[in-house]
Amino acid sequence: MDATRNGLAALTLFVEDLGSVTGFYRDVLGLQMLFDDEDSSVFGLAGTMLNVLAVDAAAEVIAPADAAPIGASAQMMLSLFVEDVDATCADLRERGVALLNGPVDRPWGKRTAAFTDPAGTVWEIAQDIPNGAGHEVDGA
Repeated sequence: MDATRNGLAALTLFVEDLGSVTGFYRDVLGLQMLFDDEDSSVFGLAGTMLNVLAVDAAAEVIAPADAAPIGASAQMMLSLFVEDVDATCADLRERGVALLNGPVDRPWGKRTAAFTDPAGTVWEIAQDIPNGAGHEVDGA
């Protein structure tokens, strides 16, 4: 399929509280808003769009499937690569974000930490562990 060569165009998250989640991505994570209306907010995330869509409006785009908001249980995790996980965690904490875990060195060569948005979507931040050097676990 040719589309797979172009990368991921958009991630769409179904949310109950559009205002709260929009504020999180705009004000806490500092993502650039590309579009917004009464049903959705779209943010730029490198070459991918992050579409935050009110769960009530989702039926129109996924019919005949049913839409449910993320958050009842973790069904996926979205990962972002950062230069410095520890510094990013400190910044997130200053912005009022509670970490689920980490920072912690993983056996697959990444240092990671995880948090959720107000709708319960799980996000991971990760960086390569330089030259296999380890860090102490902080808050895991």
